[in-house]
Amino acid sequence: MIVPPMETSRLTPGLYIVATPIGNLGDISARAAATLAAADLIAAEDTRVTAGLLRHLGVHRPMTSYHDHNADAVRPGLVARLSTEAIALVSDAGTPLISDPGYKLVRDARAAGHAVVTIPGPCAAIAALTLAGLPTDRFLFAGFLPPKPGARDAAIAELAEVRATLVLYESGPRLARTLAALHEGMGDRPATVAREITKFHEEAVPGTLASLAARYANTPPKGEIVLVIGPPSPRAPAHASEIDAAIAALDPAQPRKSAASELAGRFDVPRRDIYQRLLAAKNET
Repeated sequence: MIVPPMETSRLTPGLYIVATPIGNLGDISARAAATLAAADLIAAEDTRVTAGLLRHLGVHRPMTSYHDHNADAVRPGLVARLSTEAIALVSDAGTPLISDPGYKLVRDARAAGHAVVTIPGPCAAIAALTLAGLPTDRFLFAGFLPPKPGARDAAIAELAEVRATLVLYESGPRLARTLAALHEGMGDRPATVAREITKFHEEAVPGTLASLAARYANTPPKGEIVLVIGPPSPRAPAHASEIDAAIAALDPAQPRKSAASELAGRFDVPRRDIYQRLLAAKNET
């Protein structure tokens, strides 16, 4: 247990973005604990959840609710108080602003000229990446997929083109349906289901989208879930004839640099190679 100092220095007025544990309360940093202990006000996603953390720390500070449903109404008052008070923003778990409305508070605080300070710490998306055993050199966090099938499938089609590891949040009851939809829209990519990260029942289950969909079809897991999906397989090399056909079909008015960038992305070949073929095609006409 981290015990903040009995006498805490007064914080400079401003907004403090404080990351809190995603499960194990022992993951709170000393700086985060000291900031919460010294804040004039704590803006919490759910004050009941944050109250449990404060009890663990032995801290008693005023709190107010700040969440999706009241953010627009509460935000102006918080921003007005930042000129004279230090306000700590926390979510129920992990780093604020990740899949919550906190970024608007940061935006408005900066626009009003107030200081904004971050106290980094746990994040479920990053923690899941460390457990998944999938490439981490390039990844995209996409939050929750839309709940309605049409919007969900459209989002999956867009994500399928991203050449990076994908990180999604999901709930237990929706997990199997989401995995099946991802398999249909992306093919059978490697994936890992991470749940209850840092808690007693933490697990990271590797597999493929199809095998994981089958695993959870009749046994939806409990707890908070992060889904990590491997990037698509490398594209097959494009044939020169395909590239030449695409060049021939271009609008003659399109600038060569723009066309080279477009075709380089489509065929996954260096832009300079496409540009040289464009020049050669122009000289032949």
